[in-house]
Amino acid sequence: MKSKVYIETSVISYLTARSSRDLIIAARQEITRERWSRILSDFDCFVSVLVIQEAGGGDTEAAANRLLSIDGIPALQIDEKVEQLAMLLIVDGPIPENKSEDALHIALAARGGIEYLLTWNFSHIHNAQMELSIRLIVERFGYQCPIFCSPDELIGDLP
Repeated sequence: MKSKVYIETSVISYLTARSSRDLIIAARQEITRERWSRILSDFDCFVSVLVIQEAGGGDTEAAANRLLSIDGIPALQIDEKVEQLAMLLIVDGPIPENKSEDALHIALAARGGIEYLLTWNFSHIHNAQMELSIRLIVERFGYQCPIFCSPDELIGDLP
């Protein structure tokens, strides 16, 4: 049985964006592109209605590329439990109110029983100073908190 991975929007953006001149962003884009097929084949992948909404925004051509890259990946739905957990991550936790979509990504993955939340968001999701607080809130709510990781952390070195 494959482990489950929730693919957050930043991964899709790095996968499909034109190569950046910023060295760190360019490296993350390359890492994502190199590991994408392994992620899709080695894991049961999920996105959410929120990922689809975020991926569909902005430039029409870029949005089409983002949406095409996740076509066929099952989408988790936002329900009352997801909304409640997301609100706790904001009110009782470290997620700023103006970053409610980050709280929703975490809540969606937790509610979906997902083992890994794949992200390049080091500000409010995969942030060492926030992770313990996030984990405690998710577990207090009755779910197992997913492991937050980037594509290189999930796959590691390629053969």
